[in-house]
Amino acid sequence: MMDIDVPGHIEKVAELEGHDDRAWCVAWNPTKPVLASCSADKTVRLYHFSKTDADTENPSVTFVHNTTISTGHTKTVRSIAWAPSGTTFATGSFDSNIGIWEQESSDEDDEMHGEGVKTGEWECMSLLEGHETECKCVAYSTSGTLLASCSRDKTVWVWEVHPDADFECMGVMMEHSQDVKCVAWHPTEEILASASYDDTIKLYIDDPSEDWFCFTTLTGHTSTVWSLAFSPNGRYLASSSDDCTIRIWERIEQHKWECVKVIEGQHERSIYSLSWGVGKRRGDDGKGEFGGWLASTGGDGKINIYEIYEPPSSSDPKGREPPTHTLIATLPSAHGVHDINHVSWCPRQGYEDLFATAGDDGIVRVWRINLNGQ
Repeated sequence: MMDIDVPGHIEKVAELEGHDDRAWCVAWNPTKPVLASCSADKTVRLYHFSKTDADTENPSVTFVHNTTISTGHTKTVRSIAWAPSGTTFATGSFDSNIGIWEQESSDEDDEMHGEGVKTGEWECMSLLEGHETECKCVAYSTSGTLLASCSRDKTVWVWEVHPDADFECMGVMMEHSQDVKCVAWHPTEEILASASYDDTIKLYIDDPSEDWFCFTTLTGHTSTVWSLAFSPNGRYLASSSDDCTIRIWERIEQHKWECVKVIEGQHERSIYSLSWGVGKRRGDDGKGEFGGWLASTGGDGKINIYEIYEPPSSSDPKGREPPTHTLIATLPSAHGVHDINHVSWCPRQGYEDLFATAGDDGIVRVWRINLNGQ
């Protein structure tokens, strides 16, 4: 395959070994310099990271293994998600259960300073039961008051978070006809999206007088939809599929979303994971409003990074333009011959060019984007 001339390249920052089976998911703590990973080996591994040579233009980032948590799940831990507080995380497992984890305080914590990464043991404070079979994905809402989960049992659950690791089921949506692969929350509103083996995407909201309900179904993919990622400002939703395409959907009315772009020909196999980060703008080039960086990866082992620019909003459907995308970096065989299951941008300020991937090789790799000439 010919080399593509792109303005940037993807540099490996760290290779985090330790899982004894495939690594399924990575999650960055939103308030502390901690990266979590989960695996078919039923464990969660936590890493602390810090910048060295911080005063230089491209400081290096060092990762240190913090702890390994034997979750007690009886099967694969498929998904992990931090609450916005950064003090709690949820695990979704093929044993159908969801674990809610919090850290005990330790004597050493009182003496700690700086970023405040605690040393106490992590404990399962609550086990959420209800799914009939494999839980595929868990996700906290931006407010932290809601947790969503989805399963091979074709359902999407919304749980309300109460104090003391108490959870109340607020709704069970049985809209999909097949295995539900992914759930994702809108960044500023309580809108939930789900993606399924039935080739569709469903969007849900809470009716104050009723329960959670599906207000629209997005169709267009011709095979399983694996992953969903909202743009940082919530104007767009990206989806990826077994059909080897990425679709970008725009919110054109309060409850109406429309496909405005299809990115195809960039992956040869299923696109398992997307992540949409704020990115770093490359100067003012008159392209419109900078919409961040979209990362994609999957069964072909390739990582692609797209720079997104948004056109001005238009109320006239005929005058509406799609966002523009430019491939700014690509890396084949990022985990050797292995599939890549997940990609995630670091949400911390100052680390906008950092992301992590989890692969079938059991390894978590951390990467950064180096834009040529910057």
